[in-house]
Amino acid sequence: MTRTSLWWRTVVAWLVAAAAVVVAPVGSARADDGTTPPRLPDGFGLTQVGTAVGTAHDFYLTVTTPQVSGEQHIKIILPRGYYDDPDRRYPVLYFLHGSPDDPVNQTYPGLSMSDQMITVVPDGGARSWYANWLNQNTVLGAQNWENFHLNQVIPFIDANLRTIAAKKSRAIAGISMGGFGAFHYAQARPDLFSQTASLSGDIDLSANSMDLRMAVVASVTDAMGAMCASSSGTCDPNNSPYKPGVDSDALFGSPYPVFNVDWRWNQVDPSQHMEKLKGIGISIYTGDGGGSPLNMEFWVSGASKNVKARLDALGMPYYYVNYGDGSGWGSACDGSHSAGCWAQDLLDLVPRLERAFAS
Repeated sequence: MTRTSLWWRTVVAWLVAAAAVVVAPVGSARADDGTTPPRLPDGFGLTQVGTAVGTAHDFYLTVTTPQVSGEQHIKIILPRGYYDDPDRRYPVLYFLHGSPDDPVNQTYPGLSMSDQMITVVPDGGARSWYANWLNQNTVLGAQNWENFHLNQVIPFIDANLRTIAAKKSRAIAGISMGGFGAFHYAQARPDLFSQTASLSGDIDLSANSMDLRMAVVASVTDAMGAMCASSSGTCDPNNSPYKPGVDSDALFGSPYPVFNVDWRWNQVDPSQHMEKLKGIGISIYTGDGGGSPLNMEFWVSGASKNVKARLDALGMPYYYVNYGDGSGWGSACDGSHSAGCWAQDLLDLVPRLERAFAS
């Protein structure tokens, strides 16, 4: 073999090896050294877009799924010692954000304080209401959020991270819209979760809480954007997170309590089905919104009280915190529907979940 041909074969071999490195799929396995986010293979109907963003312990993925139109974020927070002991497995807290928000914005200190559990924050969109919508043919496209979270995200996490894949080691909690989602998911799949928590949650959508039911409808129809457009304030209706608006029946059918046409709303309303949470740890946090109907916390406080009364009637145990105007509940809580109160809720909730998992 001539020196020229040997050189040429060496160059070709080097190019092939380099190409293999460049085109390696995003989900391909590699050793995780704890310096960058772990690479998690696609699966369970989830396809990743690009690479993970963040640190080795706090990062988010962007995924697509046939169940929900568009790209969705999944934020993952790993315990500090996750990479130190490759044999240790962890319980998981699934945390559901409110409306309108994004997993990337969930930076509450309480979510990253634990070294004993994994925290996962899946995307819930601006107004998913953590449900499979009745009408899948609106301009919004596929809206099967319950399928996305329960049938895809949870098994994806269990397959790719060192979880304890059992009911006893899963909790689900959420803020506002996410509080509804947490109770709704725990009621729909009590086999998956041992703890559930509502932080200022919309947990009563019955006819007794038509104010909250209509708030849900307003997010679906973009009535908030319409109100903004008709106001003389500084809001911009063109940037409403609830655009485009769709029909009021798209989510759970007719919301109006006439001749039982609202039966689907009653079917998913947490307050009417609390018996389904028997054997599951229940936590409820609420303020009073300063007693003002102009503050959303005023209305969700009524929902929390209704659920508490239902639990009392059923003789079921629960953990209930009404911090009123927020005085004495952290340094940034004023009792309103706000992040300062939810941050303190989580500082109280997370250690309690750790103790429940440890027991």
